[in-house]
Amino acid sequence: MAAEHSPNGPELDVCVTGGMVRGVHESSSRFWRGIPYAAPPVGERRFRSPSPVVPWEGIRDAATFGLAAPQTLPKRIRPASAPARNGEDCLTINVRTPLVSPSSGALLPVMVFIHGGGYSMGSSSDFSGQGEGFVQSGRVVYVSFNYRLGALGYLDFSRYSSPERPFDSNLGLRDQIAALHWVQENIRQFGGDPHQVTVFGESAGGNAVTTLLAVPSARGLFARAIAQSAPPDAIYRSAVTEVWAVEFLTNLRRIMHQPEPIEGTDTNPGERARIQHLLSTAKTADLVTACVQLQVHTPDAYPGAFCLAPVVDGALLPEEPIVAIRGGRAHKVPLIIGTNDREGSIFRGKIDILPRSEARIRALFGPAPSDAQLQMRAAYPGLPGRRPAADFAGDYGFWYPSTQIADSHSKFAPVYVYRFDFAPRLLKLVGVDATHGVEMFALFDHVDAPLARTMTALGGGEPYARAGRRMREYWLQFAEGGALSESWPPYTEQSRKTLIIDEIDHVATDPRRERRLAWSSFLMKL
Repeated sequence: MAAEHSPNGPELDVCVTGGMVRGVHESSSRFWRGIPYAAPPVGERRFRSPSPVVPWEGIRDAATFGLAAPQTLPKRIRPASAPARNGEDCLTINVRTPLVSPSSGALLPVMVFIHGGGYSMGSSSDFSGQGEGFVQSGRVVYVSFNYRLGALGYLDFSRYSSPERPFDSNLGLRDQIAALHWVQENIRQFGGDPHQVTVFGESAGGNAVTTLLAVPSARGLFARAIAQSAPPDAIYRSAVTEVWAVEFLTNLRRIMHQPEPIEGTDTNPGERARIQHLLSTAKTADLVTACVQLQVHTPDAYPGAFCLAPVVDGALLPEEPIVAIRGGRAHKVPLIIGTNDREGSIFRGKIDILPRSEARIRALFGPAPSDAQLQMRAAYPGLPGRRPAADFAGDYGFWYPSTQIADSHSKFAPVYVYRFDFAPRLLKLVGVDATHGVEMFALFDHVDAPLARTMTALGGGEPYARAGRRMREYWLQFAEGGALSESWPPYTEQSRKTLIIDEIDHVATDPRRERRLAWSSFLMKL
């Protein structure tokens, strides 16, 4: 490990792409935070693919996290953990290693976590970015990073590109690939094995994982993948994303008190130049505000769609991941994929983004023939009542497309499927049960966090923690490349063996078969 002597000990000074960084000791691990993995995406680099790291002089302090990507949400949907420090210079990465290295001197497997947050919020400084529970096992090196969010990372303005002012697509996805390249180039310096990288993420981070499987330029950057509560279908073609770009620009012009665009934007050089100037010079806060307005508008205007998502651009992402996986063109790496019992129950009120209202369900049902609609209503008795609507919406966004990924990928590589069913008593009483994200505090050993303590206030704290420990052990075994416990058999399209993680884990065969068949029939007839 390259190092220089320092008051903190020579092992904390590490040479990486760009220069030297100095980490810190924390409990039973070492931590390096806020290391640049790409140049600041500001000025002429705004809306451009990540550029190489800008070198620095001397030893860079790596004791604190870098800025989170720009984000702000209305108070009605702002999470308590929303980062206070954010800015466009956000492309930084963090590494955590065990305090005691393996006695053999062997390199450790690497776990790279991609945070969630709907591609509009969150950061690597969230509790999941710490990775203490994983690293304290002494078995892995843990990596987390920030990437561009919102309009700066997940809206497609490439239609307004020109040789003089290019705009690239899929910027957040490109950032993730750049971070994985950084891992390949530098992780040996931290005792990590670049040939044993497991990429994993939850929610939008899970979508990132299933998308990376289909990105040709990501080949060789990871050996295994874990997708937790992913919405794999949240991938759109340019015909759709171009509409969202226009709606965003309309919002931005109003915020900045600028005139509406003239006709022929794509063919009128003057108008295109004005849009380029607008996007290049707008204040970060105005970009974020215009994006929030688009997010609020999208669920009703486009039921079932997420306006912040990767785009099939024909270059970086040639086709939808599920299409690539079905055709055997995705990366044939082992995969863990799963969802929680009732993903959709939390998406109401402040975070009402799923197709669970009567109007949104009616819009989705519209193109389907009556027999397919009847089969779907039989699978969700009482639809559009509150509980069946939540389950319909959660299955639409998360569960059913995840089963499609599992079915197709299992033909080419080992796949393990899970469902997290454990819910503390309070969550059952309020009717959300094991909803979206509920496993995260347990998995990351943060059961003492305020929200986790609230969830377990009426009991269930210890079995919740045990479920998280078992889940973490599965993840560690997977990252190490060894066989998973015999209690979790591989998934095939014929058997559909699924590990149910609950107070007592067990394996189910083709759980929710009726719902799966209803979705298959419904979507086939659209």
